[in-house]
Amino acid sequence: MTTITIDESALEGMESLLGDQFADTLSFCCSEFQRLGSEVHANLGSDNEAAARHAHSLKSNAAQFGAQSLSELAQTIEHALNEGNADIAQQNSASIDQQVSGSVEKLQAWFATR
Repeated sequence: MTTITIDESALEGMESLLGDQFADTLSFCCSEFQRLGSEVHANLGSDNEAAARHAHSLKSNAAQFGAQSLSELAQTIEHALNEGNADIAQQNSASIDQQVSGSVEKLQAWFATR
């Protein structure tokens, strides 16, 4: 089972910063998690430099919105690719879809309670 960790203080900070734009930005960010996760998968093995860039973007976006476990996984993949460890990146990428969907679900549930 994949553990999904959300940092609610990061979410609260973004909500405070973005105000009325928070809901739309959170929705966009969740769709970006999905797009970037798909791009990591699509590029792994064929263009590891592009996969590392997408993992970097996913890491940063996830961290900003409190998707801590997703950010950590993306960081692991990014670092493995940057260090030439494609096998480690590939192994870790196996759980990226679960992390993305679980993080999106938890972020949306958090927002629904606001």
